[in-house]
Amino acid sequence: MSSPLPLPALHASHSGTWLRPPNGATGAVSKGDAIMAAADTPVLLLNAPLVASRLGYPDLSGLDLLELFAFIHPARFCVPTPRGLAQSLGLDEPEGDEHVPAFLQAAAGALIETCESEDWPEREGAWSSLQSLVRLRWPWAQVISPHIRKPDRAEKWLFSKLPEWEETPERPAPSQVTLPADAVISQLEYLTGEGAERRDGQRSYSQDAAQVFAPRDKRGVPHLLLAQAGTGIGKTLGYLAPASLWSAASQGTVWVSTFTKNLQRQLRQESRRAWPKERPDGSPPVVVRKGRENYLCLLNLEDALQGGFAGRPAILAQLVARWAAFSQDGDMIGGDLPGWLGTLFRKRGIAALTDQRGECVYAGCPHYRKCFIERAARASAQADLVIANHALVMVNAARGRDHAQRPTRIIFDEGHHVFEAADSIFAAALTGQEAIELRRWIVGPEKNSRGRRRGLAARLADVASYDEEGGLAVEDAVEAAHKLPSDGWLQRLNEGEPYGPIEALLAQVRATTYARDESGGQEAGYGIETEASGLPGELIEAAGEAAEALAAIRKPLMKLGTRLEAVLTDAPDWLDAQGRARIEGARHSLSWRLDLIGAWEALLDRLGGPADPEFVDWLSVERGDAREFDVGIHRRWLDPMKPFAKVVLEPSHGVMLTSATLIDRSSEGDPWDAAIARSGAEHIDSQPLLSASQSPFDYAQRAEVLIVTDIRKGDLPALAGAYARLIEASDGGVLGLFTAIRRMRAVHGRIADRLARAGLPLYAQHVDPIDTGTLVDIFRDDPRASLLGTDALRDGVDVPGHSLRCVVMEQVPWPRPDILHKARRAANGGSAYDDRIIRARLAQAFGRLIRSGEDSGHFVVLSPAFPSRLLSAFPDGTPVIRLTLEEALQRVAAGVSGSGNASRERNEEEGEEQA
Repeated sequence: MSSPLPLPALHASHSGTWLRPPNGATGAVSKGDAIMAAADTPVLLLNAPLVASRLGYPDLSGLDLLELFAFIHPARFCVPTPRGLAQSLGLDEPEGDEHVPAFLQAAAGALIETCESEDWPEREGAWSSLQSLVRLRWPWAQVISPHIRKPDRAEKWLFSKLPEWEETPERPAPSQVTLPADAVISQLEYLTGEGAERRDGQRSYSQDAAQVFAPRDKRGVPHLLLAQAGTGIGKTLGYLAPASLWSAASQGTVWVSTFTKNLQRQLRQESRRAWPKERPDGSPPVVVRKGRENYLCLLNLEDALQGGFAGRPAILAQLVARWAAFSQDGDMIGGDLPGWLGTLFRKRGIAALTDQRGECVYAGCPHYRKCFIERAARASAQADLVIANHALVMVNAARGRDHAQRPTRIIFDEGHHVFEAADSIFAAALTGQEAIELRRWIVGPEKNSRGRRRGLAARLADVASYDEEGGLAVEDAVEAAHKLPSDGWLQRLNEGEPYGPIEALLAQVRATTYARDESGGQEAGYGIETEASGLPGELIEAAGEAAEALAAIRKPLMKLGTRLEAVLTDAPDWLDAQGRARIEGARHSLSWRLDLIGAWEALLDRLGGPADPEFVDWLSVERGDAREFDVGIHRRWLDPMKPFAKVVLEPSHGVMLTSATLIDRSSEGDPWDAAIARSGAEHIDSQPLLSASQSPFDYAQRAEVLIVTDIRKGDLPALAGAYARLIEASDGGVLGLFTAIRRMRAVHGRIADRLARAGLPLYAQHVDPIDTGTLVDIFRDDPRASLLGTDALRDGVDVPGHSLRCVVMEQVPWPRPDILHKARRAANGGSAYDDRIIRARLAQAFGRLIRSGEDSGHFVVLSPAFPSRLLSAFPDGTPVIRLTLEEALQRVAAGVSGSGNASRERNEEEGEEQA
């Protein structure tokens, strides 16, 4: 048994603050006394930013046990709460808040004891890393230095001990195979396991999924399957069965795309049933693939370790280096890097260690052969299954570096989000932030900029010296890029002193948007926007000058691309394989920058002219908490599935879109119409295959929908009181969903202390300094905790069991009436379009409640005027009851009776007015 660490320990929650001296008894203290104690001497804390938030003192610092855990156990999971830390360390969890300080002392002792253990699995590199942390004055460094012995021989530096990837031959085109129905069922039975319950819905679903793997009959026309799969049908194994059969028979690659990181983690686990972790040659048959900005960039890390970061961010870089040595794949966002690590350091340190700006130098990087991103890309080219996300699949299809590696058999899980992803990927936005990123990519570091941020000239110095025309093109591009916005552009716009034609245009955009805004967003501190029509002459003139400035950048970049191609065609003697790879990488990066500039020029050419019916254009000033952070012009496709069909569907041989909420459960019309329209099927010469599998869950016995009719809209005290009482009645386990961050914050501020005193922790997005994934982990881990959030929690949150037993929505989730929605609403049936969106949101939110056959609970909507036409969003048979808050509290406290005798509300006279 380890000895507690004899240092003072501090714990603060919404129910109070407790301080324990090194060798004394824990006592309750005021917030002021706690702050004074922390200022006088280092104190043990757990999640210092959260404690600081509870105390209202942002500068609080101390000995954070999460930092120590990240150092001692890199790449290991831990829920960042006393309960979670206790489970990770095998200690007894504290019984209440007043016992947490003593627990922190015991946990610190246990962690330090690990440092002295011969069985410490993450010992390698710890001593060397600690020496750097000592120099950086990491608070823990002096505490643990006596407990970590110096190794007998010098430890390898991270960059020398990471393994190198190896080149592999190109995979041949997959064989054309047809999957027999009985083989699919046999594979499904193998994956589900001996003795598993036979689910006819899953078997039928799996056979339908097999159809997308049949040989394609016509060029540009894939087999397209839309598969509605109710929650609990087992859709993951349902489509992995034919996918694994096809990949084995054809030697081809299947891509499964998700919208949420949670489902990616689940897919990685489920895929182990169909594929081993490694093939006999050591290569992985299953690869998780994400965008470049998710992975650690080793060159950025090296720069950070060698002085690019200072102060607290430099400590973060050392902890990330510890993690990188043990990471499975270098995935920093949703991978095995603890999501809470970056939030401990308050600034965007994690983002600065990834390739955010697409400035990779490819083979010019000294760590190219060890690069996590390149390793994942090469592994995916040889994989049987690639688990990706919707955005990456679309980007890869649109501008992947290797046409032979672009996905051709794709399963879009969470398929109801494909439209949303396409809407973002195929958009164009000429904004200050986007323009400044282009400047940095071309020009490189300016003035006192820290970090790598290498410009074109630095990346292609040897080519420029060899090819005179190419060198001149680089110089011309750099000179032209100086007319793009630079640091301080927002301040110059505010002061009426824009510099250069792009800033002048943005100044006109800003002035016009403010002049025309009628939303009330100016006073409320929200972003504002206006349609890009009937624009003043000054703005149109500025747009013309901005377009000329962009053309001056585009022309030398196009010339540079031609010269790079010429260098590759007639290669000089000094151009080795690495040099060739670097130039290929530069060409690839150059091509999509040219596409971006071309989209901006097209956007500017449209201003002042007739409207293009296929697009929606608008001007905006982006604001948050009354502070401006961007200004720009935006263009979206009216139907983004048109470019999706061209870029993704046509080159594919088989595509499946599947979800539990794919179809619209409307009482009018064909429920498949909306799903077909949002799949892109209308833009290819094919009728999609349709499949529907009902959920096996008994919603009539396991769930109730309660529509509370006596909480008036806009009555914030009543809304907060309702949330507090519902959480108390449910004894925690409540997921609260809001349509506005400001209301969520107000409700949290009114009720968090009250609930904490009752032993019911309450967490909230945009309030607690914790990332969303970690908030869900905390919620899942503590059955008495509740969580408030917005759209990000309405979909993709998987919390089966007792931890989630009540979902509360503050109101009907009406669509935000912005310019883009207004245009799509007019083109898609008016109010019926709104209703489809609302029903989908309600169905997605309801889907959080029942995740397994044993789950039960209540779905509560605090809406006095809930339209009856929206009730079809809920599964057939689910009891729907309109009642007062007092009646709802009684039902929530009693739990779901399972009688199922409450009928669906069909009163058409109630609730037909929109709130």
